[in-house]
Amino acid sequence: MNKQKAFTLIELLVVIAIIAILMAVLMPALNRVKEQGRRAVCLSNLRQLQLAWDMYATENDEKVVNGEAYGGGDGTAPIPTGGHHKGEQWWTGDDIADFWAGTSLPQEMQFRAIRAGALWSYCKKETLYRCPTGVRGEMRTYTITDAINGLRRSGTYNGNVGVRVGRTVLWVKKRTDFISPGPAQRIVFLDEGRITPDSYATHYQNERWWDPPFVRHGDGTNVSFADGHADYWKYRGMKTLEIGKLAAVPGRNANDLHQMQPVSDDDYQDLYKMQKAVWGKLGYSPSHPPRY
Repeated sequence: MNKQKAFTLIELLVVIAIIAILMAVLMPALNRVKEQGRRAVCLSNLRQLQLAWDMYATENDEKVVNGEAYGGGDGTAPIPTGGHHKGEQWWTGDDIADFWAGTSLPQEMQFRAIRAGALWSYCKKETLYRCPTGVRGEMRTYTITDAINGLRRSGTYNGNVGVRVGRTVLWVKKRTDFISPGPAQRIVFLDEGRITPDSYATHYQNERWWDPPFVRHGDGTNVSFADGHADYWKYRGMKTLEIGKLAAVPGRNANDLHQMQPVSDDDYQDLYKMQKAVWGKLGYSPSHPPRY
């Protein structure tokens, strides 16, 4: 009789061990490749939103869209009848449930809010309003910054126009306000990875963060600029990265992460870089020599 050949137990264990080692080696590389693909999709989304933002200004006598996200709880985007955005339709409608508690509105209501916004006629695809790595269940992850016709901050406006410091217009209402620095240095959209109300809050006169520095796609986030290009924004400070990663956790109450004070020189450089890209310059004398 012929004796059948088979693996011994030891041989099977060796094979399994080899497979486990290979998986441990390959998985990080595969995850990096997957993340690079998602980052590329996110950058493409931001470029298309930025193009929609630009087309809106072209068709509205250089006026930029209302940079605040409406917060009324009903998936609509009415035209304000008063305030500093009187007559300016919100760029996107109310898609926010309870931001602080981390709850979401029904998906269809979120889509309705996007379709009700001022940019919908220029960017008619719901999936372009969110990053593929955003919080599950939230259909918008992109936010316009305060300075681009968003919420006004102390020292940045006079009445309903932006203050001019030298050749820099701090709070931008028209595309022609981009003088120095130029449009290639002023952030319009950024990827927070979750739905947030209003616009991305950034101090002008204070040396600290307002909204936390959301860390996405590794050690940074994606941003788009007024000239139409989008880029990956990388952070370096240890506290910036620590707080930013906590802020991006799904369901995390980010309230206690606001008003973060930098610690190290790298943390301060992250803050200066963001404030300059939002407002065009710093509204105070920095305690650390800016490197960017």
